[in-house]
Amino acid sequence: MKKLTSGVLLVVLSSSFVVAQAQQTKPSDTLKTQEIEGVVVTALGIKREKKALGYSSQTLDAEKVNSVPTNNFINNLSGKVAGMEIKNNGNFGGSSNIVLRGTKSITGDNQALIVLDGVPIISGNLNSSDASRGRDGFDFGNATADIDPNNIESINVLKGAAATALYGSMAANGAVIITTKKGKKSKTLGLSINSTVSVGSIDKTTFPKYQKSYGGGYGGEDSFITASGYDFPIAPIGDDASYGAAYNPNLLVYQWNSFVPGNPNFGKPTPWVAAQNDPTKFFENSLAFVNSFNLNGGDDVNTYNLTVTNNYETGVLPNSRLNKNMFSGSFSRKFSDKLTARTFLTFNDQTTVGRNSVGYGDNILTGFRQWWPLNVDVLELRNEFFRTGQNYTWNMVDPTGGNLSPYYWNNPYWDRYKNYSSDDKTRLIAGAELSYDVTKKFNILGRATIDYTSSKQEIRKAIGSHAEEFGLAQADETSGYWVFDDTIMRQTYDLIGRYSLNLSDKFNAQFVAGGQFMDQHARGTENSTTGGLIIPDLYTVSNSRASFPLVENNIRGQKAGVYAQASFDYDRFLFLEGTVRNDTSSALPKSNRNYTYYSLGSSFVFSELFKSNWLNFGKVRLSYAEVGNDMAFGRPGFYGNRGTVNGIPMADISTTYVDFESLKPERQKSWEVGLETSMFKRRVSLDVSLYKTNTQDLLFSVPQSPSTKYSFSLINAGETENKGVEVALTVVPIKSDNFQWDINLNWSKNKNIVKALSQGRQNLQLASFQETTLNATVGEAYGTFRGTGFVYDANGNKVVDEDGYYLVASDRVLGNIQPEWMGGVYNTFRYKNFSLGFLIDVKKGGSVYSLDQSYGGYTGLYGYTAGLNDLGNPIRNSLADGGGVILSGVKQDGTPNDIRIDASTAGGAFGTDAGLPQEAFIYDASYVKLREAKISYSLPTDLLRNTFIKGMTFSLMGQNLWIIHKNLPDADPEAGTSSGNIQGYQSGVMPTTRIYSFNVKLDF
Repeated sequence: MKKLTSGVLLVVLSSSFVVAQAQQTKPSDTLKTQEIEGVVVTALGIKREKKALGYSSQTLDAEKVNSVPTNNFINNLSGKVAGMEIKNNGNFGGSSNIVLRGTKSITGDNQALIVLDGVPIISGNLNSSDASRGRDGFDFGNATADIDPNNIESINVLKGAAATALYGSMAANGAVIITTKKGKKSKTLGLSINSTVSVGSIDKTTFPKYQKSYGGGYGGEDSFITASGYDFPIAPIGDDASYGAAYNPNLLVYQWNSFVPGNPNFGKPTPWVAAQNDPTKFFENSLAFVNSFNLNGGDDVNTYNLTVTNNYETGVLPNSRLNKNMFSGSFSRKFSDKLTARTFLTFNDQTTVGRNSVGYGDNILTGFRQWWPLNVDVLELRNEFFRTGQNYTWNMVDPTGGNLSPYYWNNPYWDRYKNYSSDDKTRLIAGAELSYDVTKKFNILGRATIDYTSSKQEIRKAIGSHAEEFGLAQADETSGYWVFDDTIMRQTYDLIGRYSLNLSDKFNAQFVAGGQFMDQHARGTENSTTGGLIIPDLYTVSNSRASFPLVENNIRGQKAGVYAQASFDYDRFLFLEGTVRNDTSSALPKSNRNYTYYSLGSSFVFSELFKSNWLNFGKVRLSYAEVGNDMAFGRPGFYGNRGTVNGIPMADISTTYVDFESLKPERQKSWEVGLETSMFKRRVSLDVSLYKTNTQDLLFSVPQSPSTKYSFSLINAGETENKGVEVALTVVPIKSDNFQWDINLNWSKNKNIVKALSQGRQNLQLASFQETTLNATVGEAYGTFRGTGFVYDANGNKVVDEDGYYLVASDRVLGNIQPEWMGGVYNTFRYKNFSLGFLIDVKKGGSVYSLDQSYGGYTGLYGYTAGLNDLGNPIRNSLADGGGVILSGVKQDGTPNDIRIDASTAGGAFGTDAGLPQEAFIYDASYVKLREAKISYSLPTDLLRNTFIKGMTFSLMGQNLWIIHKNLPDADPEAGTSSGNIQGYQSGVMPTTRIYSFNVKLDF
């Protein structure tokens, strides 16, 4: 990382040579200040001159947003926006985490607000509560994936509270302002066709590197089983580990397939050797097709835009596919010089089959990474499943006694083809607006929108499966059906008035005032079988052996806001702006549901006063704002409906005490100062921001004494602080008639700290990961890992006890999930009709806890659990035979450790169960990635002059091409279970998929 940091700084500092290059540019490069800064879309969809803004914003055009194909456009922003942390966890069709300027709320929402054409839309994930907490389940994605990247014209990221204050409590975490394509006046057809085909495969650096010397078992050389009537040893088929006997091709052993009737090896012993096909062969090549067409045009009165896209893809896991149809359109009509109407629509229909399981539990990847015998050939399991259609697996209860049922693990192909999940989602975002110019300086806009989502998620467990916790009863079930049905509709109504006033030749003012009313209604049911299925392969709740009441929710919430904004400028170089918004929310009690937020910002364009040949534009800005974070709709602390049993109403009594009348929204106080410059005829542009944000009155649940009959109490208390710096730099080192090189660099550093919790409390546990916990700890960054740690001497050496094992200290802070800094460098080279671009994405610091490494070391999967020791002997030999390992560290007297410990059986030397502290499996989450690359060629217009084609471009693209640097072994540091506050935990995570794409774009 030190080399990388030096390299990034070198790029920044070496930009000084651009001065010489700039002197050779043509006079036509000189532009007016307003053209340099441009116009951007801000809160409420209002267009503003960027130079007038007193806060930071960063704009990306359609090319950057849709640079490579994706089923969730937000992933393409990773590494391109200073201060924005995008975390794509690698799950098939999964959700992505979007955090701007650090974590602010402890248990509330920290995701950035998504605004589509001026309207805030629902953007949460659809995951189960267990999956969101890092436990088992499925990642069903989040709502940003419903927006078609082919229909996006630009994105403006508003990072600070001052930028989003007009949205009140909805945008405490910043906002991503999306502007879709609009119809334009044209005399031609205005048709574009965009077609992409992609293939992908797993990046093997993000999957285990298995040892190839030892097979299944826990007991080393004593793992084999003997039984009457069997002339050869029997493999420990009930053991889900690879800490067994050393391979010996001359040794014949009865393995799992020896007990499966009809198998070619039935009744036969086979050589004890490593499997020819380990779990890396379980994965397939992914395939995706994205076909889109756009129709755009209009005249003096009417304009229209229509985008239709189909996205079909298969994942790297067997039986995984996603099919999504997106329809986006807008139409505007100018009824008169004063009155214009516009309608818009986004419709998305998606079906997904075979998402991957997440977390610890009934998860194939947990088996591959933690509990697997390496003598088992995964493709032979595939052949057996397709031959019989039965759940014959490597892990049997009692094969010699005839019980071939799964002990711990199903055949992985049974899981993929019989126990798969599926989900369907339909989403409609539609609206209409009327814009009326009362005078040339006074405009009124009225807008009404509907955001509607209907979704259904189904989880199946076929008869004959291994028993796991399943369904509403969470009992161990060998079969079942689990279904979630949800609908949510948000109606939003806006009335906005804008008035411009010229007070003098140099003094101008603009005023905005308006109101917003939002009504949101969510209904959902969760239902499942209990006791298993009666009829095989019939997945309905009525096909249940017993009855269990369903869970139902019906939540309605309303929010009304009124706001005003006043903007003043003097001679177009000095700007002052203030906003105020008052919200009333039904999520809060009557005594506290009305609250007011405000902001104040100023910018000074000093380049208008201090003229210079080398300075094209210069501006300083300053702002302060207070916004909030409301509670989610739905009164907390009440009974949860469980339906009826034998006519008797059932309900869950809440375990959380809520003094509802005392609750109030979280409040955020934020200031920001910044500098923006453009120099050397726009060859160098720099944007630097410094900010500090304190969030108070945090809403979270604290543990209660059991004597109160409650486990938790929901309160307002505590404070978090985020402060940092952001840098966005654009450099054009070379520019000529035929060649241009552009460098876009962004870098940000955020320092997060939990300043206070409830009175006297120093720690709040957020999640438990089997062996360690995630916490909010006073004085530490949000998301600290706590657990057992090493004991260190004064020189920082790990200390061992008299037996050679590490001394272990309890309840230590082991790390935290917050990165030290993030950055990205996007290089673009253009030569005539060729274009080459690539993105280097960097994150430094932060921690990740790997249960995969802890359990996988214990069971002997990974390469470091085998091999030779310092004596040149196999480490899995007994101590008497020269085996064992010496742990790195010192003895309690300070001398180097020379005590060899036994590593001949599971739990001897590796994994937490071998006495290693949990700190041993906390890793640095840093990475350097070649995130994407693209090379394009556009046919010369001369070749197309006599055709009906206006333009044709061919592109080769790549995603996740190379993890240049990482410290976490055998996995991608970004991989995880879900989006949300609970991050930094890996158990059975997916490997990264490396994708190559070919694209053709035609314009008519």
